[in-house]
Amino acid sequence: MRHIISLLMENESGALSRVAGLFSARGYNIESLSVAPTEDPSLSRMTLVTSGSDKLIAQVLKQLDKLIDVVIAEDLNKGAHIERELMLLKIWVASATERNEAKQLSDIFRGNIIDVTDNTYTIELTGSVSKQDAFLQAFSGFKILETVRSGAIGITRGKKALQP
Repeated sequence: MRHIISLLMENESGALSRVAGLFSARGYNIESLSVAPTEDPSLSRMTLVTSGSDKLIAQVLKQLDKLIDVVIAEDLNKGAHIERELMLLKIWVASATERNEAKQLSDIFRGNIIDVTDNTYTIELTGSVSKQDAFLQAFSGFKILETVRSGAIGITRGKKALQP
């Protein structure tokens, strides 16, 4: 099962390496990883996506809590949460017909065309993983030059917050 683990950690050099090292030393795969400073400059928020049973994830969370740099770690899948991912898609559009079709598809998915050249469109899309997958499928008839995905980030819904 896919799990989104969110954690607050000290914003210090080597902290990311220690968390990633915990996963690699135990043979756990990280599907995506995102890290950035929070509203408190001394803390960073890390969101990582991994797969495993609930028992395995509980074990991972206990091991993360033991790391000196980790302030708090939580499996967002245990409660209501919001998840988003950013995608940039560069496609080849040679004709006016392809340009119109790409614009219409982009609008349907609420994507934004953020760069235009003589023969390419770069489209930005934010949404769930399933929305991004459907977006890619819709554009499968185009020549896709590049795809960049940020990986999932998530936050709990309502009053609950990840705080030290």
